Amino acid sequence: MATKKAGAKKGAAKKGGAAKKGAAKKGAAKKATAKKAPAKKAAAKKAPAKKAAKRAPNPAFMKAMTPSPALAAVVGTNGMPRTEVTKKLWAYIKKQGLQDQKEKRMINADDKLKPVFGGKARVSMFEMTKLVNKHLS
Repeated sequence: MATKKAGAKKGAAKKGGAAKKGAAKKGAAKKATAKKAPAKKAAAKKAPAKKAAKRAPNPAFMKAMTPSPALAAVVGTNGMPRTEVTKKLWAYIKKQGLQDQKEKRMINADDKLKPVFGGKARVSMFEMTKLVNKHLS
């Protein structure tokens, strides 16, 4: 009798093991579907991003600013938005070749830009924006 009981126990153990393998397969299937779900969410997130691109610009950026005489020598005397001043300043820098060739972040000032840059011969592009804002009113 002891052998029958042992055999019955082994059979039950095998069934339990098979059930565990099936559960493991189901778990793997769940993981595969779980990986697919975030991809759908990412696609859903991309759609609103396109709508956000149509938003209106901030009116503070579009306000016409008057450049100082030093800055007017570079960008012109007409009142223009801050963004337009930056565009014209960059156009001047590119045209004159004032951007440092090795260190692209640095701007080398010429005679017209030195008064705008506070007398500095070389400024970073981030510092340039701060210095130019002092010449707008």
